[in-house]
This record gives sequence, structure tokens and C-alpha cells, in this order.
Amino acid sequence: MVVSHFLRWVNTAKVSERAAAAAALARAYVQHDLPFEDRCAAEGALTLLLDDPSARVRKAMAETLSLSHHAPRQVVSALAADQPEVAAVILARSPLLSDADLVERIVNGSKATQMLVADRPYVSMELSAAIAEIAEAEACRALIENHGADIASLSFRRMAERFGHLASLREALIADSRLPADCRHMLLVKLGEALKGSPLVVAIMGEARAERLMKDACVKASLTLIDGTDATDYPALVSHLRVRGDLTASFIVRAIAHGKVDFFGEVIGALSGQSEERVRSLLSSGSDVALSAAFRKAGLPETVHAALIRALKVWREVANGKRLAGAQEVSWLMLKEIGGEKAEGDLAVLLRSIHLDALRDNAREHARAIAAA
Repeated sequence: MVVSHFLRWVNTAKVSERAAAAAALARAYVQHDLPFEDRCAAEGALTLLLDDPSARVRKAMAETLSLSHHAPRQVVSALAADQPEVAAVILARSPLLSDADLVERIVNGSKATQMLVADRPYVSMELSAAIAEIAEAEACRALIENHGADIASLSFRRMAERFGHLASLREALIADSRLPADCRHMLLVKLGEALKGSPLVVAIMGEARAERLMKDACVKASLTLIDGTDATDYPALVSHLRVRGDLTASFIVRAIAHGKVDFFGEVIGALSGQSEERVRSLLSSGSDVALSAAFRKAGLPETVHAALIRALKVWREVANGKRLAGAQEVSWLMLKEIGGEKAEGDLAVLLRSIHLDALRDNAREHARAIAAA
């Protein structure tokens, strides 16, 4: 029998010869229909080769067996636990490794091992969850950049929570279209915190001004984020903002001034406990009294009710094709509703700020249009 000759010969052969023979034997096992007796003998020989002192021999065997569904499981499992240069190819692509096997490698393996598992052609949602929860930042980044990985929203959140302070991982997360909106907001906040804490920024602006500017930038970025968020993700984003304490009256005023009516409706529903249908009806045709009652139930201060109602009326007209307006016009009308230029207080300051920002944005757009003409 060929295998018996192989077993006698292998003890005296050179490393290069043993490696070539190991690869040949592995190919014969996975590619050819060996008689049952020969197949059993070949499996025994492959198992014996696991004890070969040369990593080159074991690596040759691993490369041949790594893509096969018919390789001996005990051999594949042992190779996956071998030294990195041998295990790499098995970890990267063997279809015989179960999620449980791979999770064990994530828990007990090195950073390099974790990255190999994260970069497999297909990574299940369960395995992605283990990587997001346990693995090093480099492996998490490999997972995010792997188009064959099935990643749950919760796993994205865990990676954002664990590594959102790292610029490279933060960029990879933000670049992924699958990232939930609340995670994007979390990363925007982490970016703002990183900039606010930068010695250079603090030296140029001073700590108080840097904190104020970064807070304003985060609020504006959050409004932009709403535009890129699917309406089905609004509940998660609202819940996230609410837990963080960012769902303030001023943020809500900004949102409606900028025409985020659907998001505004989600906010009112979440804060008031009213049904989606009821809130939608109020926003589209509710009276001033009914709207004010809903705002009161949502916990919004009485001082902002009139301005919010004025904005909603304008956006209704825009939706019905009766009017053209944007944040510049709406914020001005909201300001007029509370007294115009003579108005004082925090709400007046906020509305003037929104109006001036909108004026600047519109002026920039106009200048760009002229330059492009």
C-alpha cells in the first residue's frame, strides 16, 4: 500500500521532500476517491504529520486542506491551533471551522489570529458579535471592512463604544453605510470630545470657547445626520439622544426650524407617549390648542410652543405646494412669533443664531452657483 511506504519513508526524508509529500497526500485525500482502507490509512498519515517537527511540512498540509469540506476535521482543528504561520491559512478560509471553533480562537488567540478570523470570506452575525465584544481594535476594523461580514446593529454599537476614540476605527465605522444612526451620533460626539481635548485647539481658542464651538458643531452635525438616516432608524436615534441628554428643547427647535418634520414627529411621539398615527395627524392638520397640548405632554416648555407651531404651519404650506421656504425664512418667522428683533431670552438668541447660520449657508451656495456658471 502506498501509504504504508510513505510512513516508512517519511522518517528519513528531508524537510523539502516531506513537505511536498504531505501536500501530495493531502491532495489525494481531498480530491480522489480512495478505497476505504487507503482513505483510513491516509487520514492516519495526515494525523501523524501533525507531529512533524518542521512547520514547513505542517504548513504545506494546511494550504492543501484549507479549502476542502472533506478534510479530516481533527487534522484541521489541530492545524488551526498550530503556530501562526501554519494556522493562518486554516483560520482564514477553512469551511470546517464552526463558529464555536472560531470564537475560541478570538478569545484565546493573538491579535493576528483575531484579524485572520475577522477577514474570513464569510463571518456570521454570531461570530461578528464575538469579535465586536472581545477582539482588539485591529480585528474590529478588519471586520468592518469585510464585505462578507454580517454585522448586527448591536455589534456596531459595541465597537463604537469600545473604540470610538480611535481615529482609524472611527473613520472605518463612519464610512460603513450599515452603521446605525445612533452610532454615527455617538462617534460625532467622540470626535468632538477628541478635538475639544486637543492641546493645540485649547491653546488657540481657550478651553471654554473650544468647548462651546465643539458643542455647536456636534449639534449641527446631528441635524445633518438626520438627513442621512432612514425613517425606520429614527426611534433608535431618538432613544440614543434621549439617553445622552441631547434631546433638549433647543435641539428640537433647531430640528423643526430646519424642516426635520418627520424626525420632530418621532420626538414628540417618544416624549409624549402618543401613537404614531395621532402624532402624524397633529402635525399635518392639528389645531394650535391640540399641538400645544401635545408639546406640553412631551415636556416642552411653554416658551417654545408658539415658535414651534409657527414653524409647523409654514412647513405644512411647503408640503402642500403653497409656499417656498427654507430654514432662513422659517427661523425668521419663528423669531417674529416671539417678538421679532426686540425679543429677548435664550429662545430669541437661538433663533437669531439659526437664522444667521442659514443666511451664511445660502450665501455660500449662491457664490458657488455663480462660480460654477
